[in-house]
Amino acid sequence: MTTATPTREAAPAAAPPAASGQVRRIARWWPAAALAALVAAPYSSLPLPGLLDGPIGSAGSLQLLALCLVFGALATGYDLLLGRTGLLSFGHALYFAAGTYATNTLMIEAGLPFGVSALLGVLCGIALSALLGAVALRVSGIAFSMVTLAFAQAGSILVERDPGGVTGGEEGRAVPAGRLPGSLVGIDHTVNLYWVALAYLVVTVAAVQWAVRSPTGRVWEGIKENERRVEVLGLRPYGFKLAAFVLAGALAAVGGVVHLLLTGGATPQTTTSDFTLSLLVMVVLGGSGSRWGPLIGGVLYTWADHRLGDLAGSGSVAGLPSALRIPLSQPLFLLGTLFVVVVYVLPGGVVRLPERLRGLRRP
Repeated sequence: MTTATPTREAAPAAAPPAASGQVRRIARWWPAAALAALVAAPYSSLPLPGLLDGPIGSAGSLQLLALCLVFGALATGYDLLLGRTGLLSFGHALYFAAGTYATNTLMIEAGLPFGVSALLGVLCGIALSALLGAVALRVSGIAFSMVTLAFAQAGSILVERDPGGVTGGEEGRAVPAGRLPGSLVGIDHTVNLYWVALAYLVVTVAAVQWAVRSPTGRVWEGIKENERRVEVLGLRPYGFKLAAFVLAGALAAVGGVVHLLLTGGATPQTTTSDFTLSLLVMVVLGGSGSRWGPLIGGVLYTWADHRLGDLAGSGSVAGLPSALRIPLSQPLFLLGTLFVVVVYVLPGGVVRLPERLRGLRRP
């Protein structure tokens, strides 16, 4: 008597390991390709209608790209607090403004050259972040956020009151062109300002990645997840949180100096808590706690902030019915709507978009 041998259905073929490895290698090297594109941008005459007003290498386009790079780097530094250590600070704009106003004041009032003034301005931002961080980090949670907000409001009021006429009050204070290096003044040297902004971005990303991968960075991650557990392990979270606070403040102060070069002066808008809220939106928009999310969010937010303003004042919006014209003529309304849509569609930020697309393609 014979028994029938059961037949087995053929299992679906798995994806070749070599193909998945190649995809991972491409994903690993895309930042180098993006950096190469940024380096080549000033030499390009390629027009991008709708994205930029003129060719990529034009002065206006390079100015906008430089601002995008600066705020992308600034958001990356701010994420050291929010996404890496779990500290929600509402006063980060204060250290950005410290670098701007200290450098500007030292050049105008003390007559110091730009290089010395910039160095002292950055040191001023570091000292201010160390001092105020040492006080604010004595508390945690919402109390910490409120203390940083109080410091930011105090700094904003101080700038608006214009003590001794050194801040310019609500109008700000432009730096005389003769005080700046000749290679960084004028439309003809916009490309040099672009290089400075790109260098600031590279330094910021490198510093943040080095810090995050260091033993201190692993402690930051532990503090974000469970601060009490870090204390049980015999470590003092206060010192580690202060290190993150000072490093983020130092990077913000350097950004303030670069922003001074791009705008030609110090403006009070960079001292308000609304400016820090914009940084918070950039980080959430891109993806808090991720490697490239804050950078992408800062670039997208800055670009949208400038381009949506042009759209709101365009003739196409002016010709719409009043029910549509009134809200669409407000850039903040357009920007807020865009932010809400992104948060609902991509809860983890724009950086999660490739992951979401891969999930939709899976059966």
